[in-house]
Amino acid sequence: MNDFTEEDLNNYLQSQIDLRHRQVSKTVEEVQQIIQQLTAEVSAKDGRFQSISHSGFYNDNIKVLTPSLFLISVPIRGLSGYREKKARQWRYYTLSGSKLNSPVREPEKLLRWLELENFSNSAQEWHDTSVAIEGDVVPAKVLSLFKDLVENAIKVCNLTGKVSVLESVGSVVRVAVETSELQVEVELIPTVELLNCWPKRARWPRFFKRWPSKEKARCIKSFGYNLMAASNYHWLLSFSRAEQVLMSSIDDDGGCRRKCYRITRQLKENVWCPGGKPVINAYHLQTLLLWSCEKYPRTKDWRNFKKSFLRLVKKLLKCVSQRYLRHYFVRGYNLLKYTNTSELDIMAKKITDFLENPQLYIH
Repeated sequence: MNDFTEEDLNNYLQSQIDLRHRQVSKTVEEVQQIIQQLTAEVSAKDGRFQSISHSGFYNDNIKVLTPSLFLISVPIRGLSGYREKKARQWRYYTLSGSKLNSPVREPEKLLRWLELENFSNSAQEWHDTSVAIEGDVVPAKVLSLFKDLVENAIKVCNLTGKVSVLESVGSVVRVAVETSELQVEVELIPTVELLNCWPKRARWPRFFKRWPSKEKARCIKSFGYNLMAASNYHWLLSFSRAEQVLMSSIDDDGGCRRKCYRITRQLKENVWCPGGKPVINAYHLQTLLLWSCEKYPRTKDWRNFKKSFLRLVKKLLKCVSQRYLRHYFVRGYNLLKYTNTSELDIMAKKITDFLENPQLYIH
């Protein structure tokens, strides 16, 4: 293996990644301004949907999966006082409301039904059959309503030259946004923000783990979690606020965790898995970093930049090769369960080539 130095890594960080950061920050600012305008119009037409300009903690509404693929959560109003209760027997029905005689299957570990009876306060509009069936708020119905509102908002805001609604596979509202630099694809997902509560299936922090500290974990859990309208019947658990707090303080001890993450992400985007919709995105890498922090909790584990970086890359290679990456909070769910195995194999080969001769790439 041709060697490289810590100075090479720092030079790469400054020359390649700082430039990327400035470009992405500019794109995020442009996209956020446009989506704020759209969601403000949507909210004016239907108060159940909230403008992203007045929502969320720590600006966690926008998730940059790649430089040209963003996920934006649009908070929902009118549902408060959530308390998790024992779920009713799994039930299925057509989107028109007809019951199916036998259930298709239970929701996966990251999915759940959203029952109005779990909220102490729910606006009457959420009980309407346009969005609910027998007490369940149905994501597909919410998304259908939201999509119509977005299409109307694009016209009202005179943004037809900058924003267009894309055809979607499955339950998601996708729009293309023209910025000054490139076209960005944005997934807009209505989201229920559940504050000061934590799902039972997210058994975190784990026993006998030293990262993060008990005090930090207690604080993070107080921020709660989200339920996102991401499938026909079920809502997807999201821990974006918790992840944001963890990432924002990840190097408080002076470590190099974020630097390792940024270089790994840049190499992933440039060399190992480029493209607008890659099988591995920034969220996968963030999850990988969180697991690495838990496995290596000591400050001294993150003092050696080169050693820490290579350790993270080797961990990524293992996950891609085995096609397995646990969700950080709901560890029973594999984030790579439905990814394209051929693309994962190609990525594994590229990472292997990198580890055999990293000097060719770090320059």
